[in-house]
Amino acid sequence: MNSTTWLHVPDVHSFLARAGDFLRSRPALHTVTLTACEGLRVRGPQAYGDEAPVFGVLERGGEVRAAYFRTPPHRLIVTPLAPEEAGSLAAHLRAVGDPVPGVNADEATAAAVAGAWRSLTGSEPRLHERLRLYRLGELRWPEPAPEGRGRFAEARDRELVARWYVEFVRAIEGAGLQDPGAWADARIADRRVSLWETPDGVPVSMAALTPRVAGQIRVAHVYTPAGLRGRGFGAAATAHASRAALAEGAAEVLLFADLANPTSNGVYQRVGYRPVTDFAVYDLAGAVAD
Repeated sequence: MNSTTWLHVPDVHSFLARAGDFLRSRPALHTVTLTACEGLRVRGPQAYGDEAPVFGVLERGGEVRAAYFRTPPHRLIVTPLAPEEAGSLAAHLRAVGDPVPGVNADEATAAAVAGAWRSLTGSEPRLHERLRLYRLGELRWPEPAPEGRGRFAEARDRELVARWYVEFVRAIEGAGLQDPGAWADARIADRRVSLWETPDGVPVSMAALTPRVAGQIRVAHVYTPAGLRGRGFGAAATAHASRAALAEGAAEVLLFADLANPTSNGVYQRVGYRPVTDFAVYDLAGAVAD
C-alpha cells in the first residue's frame, strides 16, 4: 500500500529537484509556482523579500502528487488537491508551524484548504478575489486599435515603470511590494516590459512578461493609469506583449484576470485569450500555525 506524506522542503533547489517534473507536466496550472521558483533559482531568495520562502510536496509512493510554496508575506500557492489532501495539508502546515496568511489555488482547492484550516483553527476565511486563468489562442489585434505603437521599456522609462508597478500592486491590493526600482531594472534589462505609447511618444499603458519556463510565459502587471482607461491602450499593450512572448517561442501564453472586472476579461478575450480554469484567493484571518 502506497503511503501519502507531506514533506517540508528546505529551499528552492531541493524543491525543484523533487517537484520540477511534476510542475512542468502541467505548466499552465502551475504557472505561478514555475515562474516564482525560476526567479528564486536565478536571483536567490532575496528576489522576493527578506524572509525565507517556504516549500512542500505531497508524495505518494515516492512520487510527487502535489506541491505548495510561499514567499512571505504572500499567500500560500497550492497545486490542485483532492478534498482529503486539502485536509492533510492543513494538518501538515499546523504541525510544521508556518504562518498561513491565505491561500491561492484553483477554485475547488482554495475553498477546500480554507475550509480545512477553519476546522483546525476556528478562523473564518475571507474570499479576497476570484481569478480566471486564460491561455492565448489566436492572437488578434484589438479593433478598433488605438493610435500609437508598442515598444519595450528602456532605461529612460525606469521611473515610469517603477511608479506604474507600485500603482498596479496597490490597485489590486497586493501584498509584498518589491523594491520598485529593482523590479523595473530587472525587467527592463530583460526586455520584459511592453509599453504602448501615443503617436507623440507618450507611454499610456504597460504589460510585463514573466520569463519562459516549461514553455509558458505569462502576461502580468497589465496597467493603464485611471485617467487613460477605456481607450484601448491596455488591450494594445497586452497584444504587443503577447506577440513578443510568441516571438520568444512560448508554447503557451497565459494571463490571469480578476473576475470582478468584466472589462478586463472582455479585453483579453477580444485579443484571443480563452479560459482555462478559475482560481480563488482566500485570506485566513489570524491563521498562524502555532
